[in-house]
Amino acid sequence: MKKIVINGGNTLTGTINISGAKNSVVALIPAAILTSETVKISNVPNLSDTENLKKIINLLGGQIEFSPGNLQIDSSKLQNSAIPEELSEKLRASYYFMGALLGRFHHVEIFFPGGCKIGSRPIDLHIKSFEKMGTTVKKINNKYILDAPILHGANIDLRFPSVGATVNILLASVLAEGTTTINNAAREPEIVNIAELLNNMGANISGAGTKTIIIKGVKTLHGATVNTISDRIEAGTYIMIGALVGKNLVIKNIIPEHLKSLITLLKKMGIDMDISSDSIMLNKTDILNPVNVKTEVYPGFPTDLGQPMSVLMTQSHGKCKFEETIYEKRTGHFSELVKMGANIKYTDTKAEIEGPTKLKGEIVSASDLRAGAALIIAGLIANGKTKISNIEYILRGYEDIVEKLSNVGADIEIIDD
Repeated sequence: MKKIVINGGNTLTGTINISGAKNSVVALIPAAILTSETVKISNVPNLSDTENLKKIINLLGGQIEFSPGNLQIDSSKLQNSAIPEELSEKLRASYYFMGALLGRFHHVEIFFPGGCKIGSRPIDLHIKSFEKMGTTVKKINNKYILDAPILHGANIDLRFPSVGATVNILLASVLAEGTTTINNAAREPEIVNIAELLNNMGANISGAGTKTIIIKGVKTLHGATVNTISDRIEAGTYIMIGALVGKNLVIKNIIPEHLKSLITLLKKMGIDMDISSDSIMLNKTDILNPVNVKTEVYPGFPTDLGQPMSVLMTQSHGKCKFEETIYEKRTGHFSELVKMGANIKYTDTKAEIEGPTKLKGEIVSASDLRAGAALIIAGLIANGKTKISNIEYILRGYEDIVEKLSNVGADIEIIDD
């Protein structure tokens, strides 16, 4: 079993380049099958999630060429086959093939998606939206069968601005008859990136990045290119590392506007940073002011950065309050941080974190992707050796994380244990 081993306490100096956004590319790849022509995606991160999406496209008969950072998808010979459970359960984003295959073929057979176990993650908003567009949905055990002889536009009101539902509606509606309006749509930058590709392919989408998105259906889509935006969650993770152990540590290829909620909090904490148009330089800040953090939908503080932020809070001088409002089980890392010496009182969604506390290296386990990132941060600041298991979660969302940290001075490696 592979594990990440960290000998903590090193100062990190140099430059870390941020990869393309995982949460964009996992939707850009399924979007590419909406046309029979070639789609080219650049700035593609090499992640296990990316690999599993490529396997699904190959299973469906699509052709993929991959060179470092670049993906070329030819769906001219794509067949609408059932997507087996062993592939769909490997990642949450497999459900984007629902919208893409429904849009192109009007029929989908797929099993319930997998992903991190961070609480209840129903897809009822997706299903209800498809039904409004004329789709009949059958569920047999864990398998969904969707049929839409005539896929038409609809006025869809989301009770929650779900990223997944917003993307799936976009994918299904671009080739539907008539106009689809998404009210209370997700506004994340990744939504804008996905709409950019679809519009480049000939779709008619307006309002992406706002609460109301309007999609006017078109007859066909054509080949196109798109550049994956930089990963704001990866950037935020390394930024927090720089605040704890950096010395002129530069986080490069960022979009500061996408990180506004994080940067605002870091300023309140008194963190030493120098922000430019596409990078941020950080130095370890000895006295961190306590802050309260509540995760929210974009543009609020992102749920995906809540777990890494909780490690930063263990080093603040005073009591911090943390509240998770998106997922009800995103605190699996707290027990591991307590084992390492953190002073945390917590429930499934709330915590009081008092610092600063000296963390010590321990044998710990990642319960999900961002919990794993939090444990890496903890290991970097801990005294002694930290050994992290279940690292497959981490490798789903952070390209070359061990290499990137090693290159700036961290004592970190992957071992077989």
